[in-house]
Amino acid sequence: MFMFNWLSRNEAERIIASPNGYIECRFSLKSGEISYSVSKNMKTIIKPSRLGFDICGEEPLGSNLKIIREQKKRHAETIEMPWGEDKYLKNNYNETAFYLSEKKSPFRIFTFRIRVFDDGVAFRYEVPPQPKFSQITIKDEKTEFNIDNNSNAWMIPAYQPDRYEYNYEKKAVGDIKQPVHTPLTIRTPNGFYLSIHEAALYNYGSMTIVLNQNRILKSDITPLSDGTKAHLNLPFQTPWRLIMIADSAIELTTDRLIYVLNDPPTGDFSWVKTLKFIGIWWAMYVGEWTWAPGDRHGATTEHAKQYIDAAVRLGISGVLIEGWNDGWEGDWLENGVNNKFSVSTPDFDLDEVASYARAKKIEIVGHHETVGFIDNYENQLEEAYNYYASKGVHYIKTGYAGSKMMINGRREYHHSQLGVNHYQKTIELAAKKHICLDIHEPIKGTGIERTWPNLLSREGARGQEYEGGALVPSHACFLPFTRLLSGGMDYTSGIFDLSNNVKRISTTLARQLAYYITIYSGMQMAADRPQFYEEKFPEVFEFIRNVPTSFEKTLPLAGEIGEYYVVARKDVNSSDWYIGGVTNEHSKRISLGLEFLDSGAYEATIYMDSDEAHYRDNPFKIIIENKRVGKDDFLDINMAPGGGFAIQLQRLQ
Repeated sequence: MFMFNWLSRNEAERIIASPNGYIECRFSLKSGEISYSVSKNMKTIIKPSRLGFDICGEEPLGSNLKIIREQKKRHAETIEMPWGEDKYLKNNYNETAFYLSEKKSPFRIFTFRIRVFDDGVAFRYEVPPQPKFSQITIKDEKTEFNIDNNSNAWMIPAYQPDRYEYNYEKKAVGDIKQPVHTPLTIRTPNGFYLSIHEAALYNYGSMTIVLNQNRILKSDITPLSDGTKAHLNLPFQTPWRLIMIADSAIELTTDRLIYVLNDPPTGDFSWVKTLKFIGIWWAMYVGEWTWAPGDRHGATTEHAKQYIDAAVRLGISGVLIEGWNDGWEGDWLENGVNNKFSVSTPDFDLDEVASYARAKKIEIVGHHETVGFIDNYENQLEEAYNYYASKGVHYIKTGYAGSKMMINGRREYHHSQLGVNHYQKTIELAAKKHICLDIHEPIKGTGIERTWPNLLSREGARGQEYEGGALVPSHACFLPFTRLLSGGMDYTSGIFDLSNNVKRISTTLARQLAYYITIYSGMQMAADRPQFYEEKFPEVFEFIRNVPTSFEKTLPLAGEIGEYYVVARKDVNSSDWYIGGVTNEHSKRISLGLEFLDSGAYEATIYMDSDEAHYRDNPFKIIIENKRVGKDDFLDINMAPGGGFAIQLQRLQ
């Protein structure tokens, strides 16, 4: 639906409505300046908000404008995803592109494109090449999100040493004192839930959000070390500025607009496969082994073979090996410039390990910890990827653990234009070598997995490496409504050693299974040591063995931000369903309806907390039961404090 209100070439107002007519985006040109506002069901969500740029050495771009042309489009299609939380996505929107020109010299032109969906609004700036205007340096992007200051927001701070790895806080929008990352999830006083984010982030700094001097939320593009935001050759288009809109918190988690706003892949990615893996990793965190060579070195040839054998016995497809390469000696966070990505330690033979893995039909997940020394990594990048490819290694976990990226003596934010371009370089090179990536300390997800399906997972929030005091049970109840709106996350789930004094885990055993459903990842790790799966809890591990890494359909069932979350997912390769739920520090009992099932009978295997379970002093109390169920049945489910549940529903013939 398109609505128009012609005033003049210099004064204009247009309304672009969603296909179902509920959401409206109003575009205005007044006194030569452009703005937008958003409403749903005739209720304001975003009040009139400014647009435009400040450009170094030039007059601002966004004032003294006129409309020279408009182009309208209706679009409706169904997208098929190669893997993920949903196999099919709707891409239905109404669009208007406004072609704008300055009314006086230098008569610069640009396009402002708006798309309105049934669950959100997206817009971007498109700047073509033009006389005397072929390169620009962005000083500031003036995009505003004029939201009621009394709205509640759930946020993590930006520009901090640990990047995205902070606990979520709830504050009033008017109380935001520092830049915050997106997705920024907000509840307005009139009851709408929205999340401000971006899609298709390329060759530009990541957008953070600040409350400006006028007490309006505004884009704050991550700067380069010279203080500018981006150096651009024209033509150029910004990432999509995205506002996801829902009537409830749980409905917000169904939003997939970041993917449909990205382009489809242009090459053949049929070789990409999701993966479940174990790894030489957690043993280092609990002090059993070390990353660095020595008497307790973890990444030895012998240990790698033992893990490969364990993967075969456990029915897991891959093994991650960290600490195999030269450069982990001493303070590796300070000495990352010395890392060599094609040179192994004396006690590790990649040829022998890779050959052994191939014979056992196990995938090796290689590891590159750059510590953010980007020039060192890029100097070795082609050689390092060729090295892995020649050994049949098709998966790499990369890491950027430094507080900033180091390149040519400069310290740059991971989320700056330089960082964004570096991550993209690794993704594209990996695709050429038929390698899939799991990026830790990444740039946030903006849906580019649709274009580059070999990007199977990323970290980008506090995961279980922070257990031992820095995570609280509510954290996993914030993630589905915040971080996970930007895509899947490698949370390194499946820790069964819950009483270890070095890394005391703040969950119950059943909750560790729930993570495989509540926190999606195209590369899912069973992160604990194999003996805890084989010797301690083999009947519990059965769920991890069976749970898929790609789904046909995802149905969030219930939840409130920071309190609890329950979701059901249908296997992409069978008629089976999987349900998972987590709660915060408080117990939660739910009556779980199964109306989403097809007709017929299912065998339900239920893993849930007992009434005596508690994440602090009774984490191992788990109930495992089997029962025959159908779509008319309800299940009585208990979640202990810091607990959760997982259910496998197998269709009976």
